Amino acid sequence: MAEIEPILLSAITSSRVIFDKVSGMPRIIDIVQNIDAPRYPARHPQIVFFCELTNGHGTTKAKIRLIDAQDEEKVIFEREGAVKFGDVKQIVTLAMDLHGIVFPRPGEYRFQLFAGGSLVGERRITCRQVTIPPQTGTAESQGN
Repeated sequence: MAEIEPILLSAITSSRVIFDKVSGMPRIIDIVQNIDAPRYPARHPQIVFFCELTNGHGTTKAKIRLIDAQDEEKVIFEREGAVKFGDVKQIVTLAMDLHGIVFPRPGEYRFQLFAGGSLVGERRITCRQVTIPPQTGTAESQGN
């Protein structure tokens, strides 16, 4: 019998996710859609891939990976594990805290979530090269 894939309800990238100690509910802090850096490769200090799944049946193999969308064979990060569902109506939350991910160049990247060997969804993130404006003189040098 083929494994039934869970349904991806949401996928978000953020700076932090805090889980309330009493309710267990997540608080997503600073959603990250773009990463701006003056030069590449660029190391991002911390990014959290957060997702919610439902319609799971028992224990399901899962894999999260980050790919360079300009070269889909280029996997930047990958981690495998298992997700356990008590029943099909349960919503399971995953939050993967990643430190020091290196983005090799500006462009589009995708966090992909696989369950039962199939891609169930992805979240796009864009890296942009930005120019930092030169610092102007101090208040003293401007006559203030």
